Amino acid sequence: MPALIFVLALLATALPATANTALEQIVTNNLEQIQRPSRRTVQPLIAQIAATGPEGLAFLSAWANRNLGLTDDGQLLITSGKTTTDAITGQVVTGAEPKMLRPNSGVRGLIESALVAGEIASPDMARRAAALDSMARSSSAEHLVALRDAPPETDPALAARRARLEKLLTIRFDDDSAARIAAIQDMSGDVGLDFRAALNPLLATHRIVATSAPADQNIARELTPGRDDFSRDTAYDILKSEGVAQARLTPTAQRDTLAAHLQDGAVAGVPVAELSTTVGRDRAYEALEAAGTVSPAATDAEADDAIDAHRYFDVYNEPDSDVTDAARAAQRAAETRLMAMKGVDLGLDALSLASIYFLAAIGLAITFGVMRVINMAHGEFIMMGAYTAYVVQTMIPDRTGSLIIALPAAFIVTFLAGVLLERLVIRHLAKRPLETLLATFGVSIALQQLAKNIFGTQARPLTAPKWLEGAITINDVISISTIRVAIFALALLFLGLFLFIMKKTRLGLEVRAVTQNPGMAASMGINPDRIAMMTFGLGSGIAGIAGVAIGLFAQVTSELGQNYIVQSFMTVVVGGVGNIWGTLAGAGLIGILSKVIESFNPSNTLAAQTFMILFIVIFIQFRPRGIIPQKGRAAEV
Repeated sequence: MPALIFVLALLATALPATANTALEQIVTNNLEQIQRPSRRTVQPLIAQIAATGPEGLAFLSAWANRNLGLTDDGQLLITSGKTTTDAITGQVVTGAEPKMLRPNSGVRGLIESALVAGEIASPDMARRAAALDSMARSSSAEHLVALRDAPPETDPALAARRARLEKLLTIRFDDDSAARIAAIQDMSGDVGLDFRAALNPLLATHRIVATSAPADQNIARELTPGRDDFSRDTAYDILKSEGVAQARLTPTAQRDTLAAHLQDGAVAGVPVAELSTTVGRDRAYEALEAAGTVSPAATDAEADDAIDAHRYFDVYNEPDSDVTDAARAAQRAAETRLMAMKGVDLGLDALSLASIYFLAAIGLAITFGVMRVINMAHGEFIMMGAYTAYVVQTMIPDRTGSLIIALPAAFIVTFLAGVLLERLVIRHLAKRPLETLLATFGVSIALQQLAKNIFGTQARPLTAPKWLEGAITINDVISISTIRVAIFALALLFLGLFLFIMKKTRLGLEVRAVTQNPGMAASMGINPDRIAMMTFGLGSGIAGIAGVAIGLFAQVTSELGQNYIVQSFMTVVVGGVGNIWGTLAGAGLIGILSKVIESFNPSNTLAAQTFMILFIVIFIQFRPRGIIPQKGRAAEV
């Protein structure tokens, strides 16, 4: 802001003397008001100063930022850092010690509004954009006038922003109801936060009480005590706040008061024997009130009579019913569209989560689905892939370059680890699922401990390239992070790669042959042991690549894989063992189900996972072979 003051001051010195004379005359005639401004009366003066041009705007800017001072001889000076200039001529002044003027926040708000209004007509596009931003943050009726009076905007993007802002300000500040209704109808269905915020004051209500329906009020609804979440106690509280009814007399307070005024077996002439009934106690208390002995208070019967004698209304703060009708219709349209957009956003989140599950489960679909090997160490291959990417990134600072190298490096590392596991453990436990499960579970624990020994227990950062940072935002509701879009594309890529390998390569042909009939495949010259080793290595390698992708948005720790092993098994089982399309369908079902359940209670993800697992258990009871079960000989293996 000091830089702006300095620039405006320089512009002021370059203008003709007539402009400075106009400012000087205005300041001279209103010096006392400049010294002691009042928010109620200073606005016309601010408008006059702003109309003098850049030197007037420099004056106002200094005044708002408390950089305007007054000397003992009545000279106004602008102080910017160590430089002091005359507020009228812009000439540098030395040796002066002005008393700085400090307008209150209300006056400063009016000055800043005038400054912003002046900036909207600036030849500098950046300054016009900044003025629109300032108007959007803190709007006033003066800004609406400034927008309408400003010259046409030449930049298309700024023109669109300006037109939208003008409609919003019209809704809030225009005195013409027809113009407000037209602006509301033009923006009907818009789900922007700014539009919804503009509608809220129009639909705000306050509660009133009357003996009949007020003809001069814009009634939102009539309330019935005891219904519509409007209790009779609330109704009586309104009567008390309006001064229509007295404070309610509670039974306990009534008994205590009557006991305190008991004399000679009676209270205010009412015998004690009659005080056993509500009517008798009320009559005694009313007698004490009439005598001025106690403060007036309403009994339950009097309170009920007062409540029933009045009517209660929620009344719009906006007096024009046509405006509130248009606002209510626009709000309903916005809520309908908002619900649809929330559904789209939820679908995108579910699709993103499904792609993550699918990417994590592809490798398991190969090892578990094709080889029938329950590999509990599959999650640790995901973890190894993430740590491989971290190591590569520490050696290659360039994020994009390190990611390009990390993907094949993670595949190679986990492929070799998978081959080693198959050679040393899996092949010796063929067709012994329980022993395989226990052995791979032990390997899982060992790999986790090895990772802790090498990398420690703290999470390691795996930073995404800049082009993967941020999010793709369609509007205020629909948004998805760029990393998740990249993971979705990577999942589709590996789906295509898997189908190509299985359908178009010799390895795929041999894998399918061994899966369907190992004995016949062996008689045709295919080595089942070699195919098992390659298949297990391929599944492990894909798990490593999944680890790179997951590590870009999740914390890389030794427990990283354990967060996805259960979902990976469920994806394969639910989709259909041994079927890649089933794995895709299972990932989609689990991803959608997880997000839908989570949407009911976003703060409790554990509950969402619990309900999701229960649903899967029930689903398997009715469809034990999955969504897309394997057919033919492979289904019998």
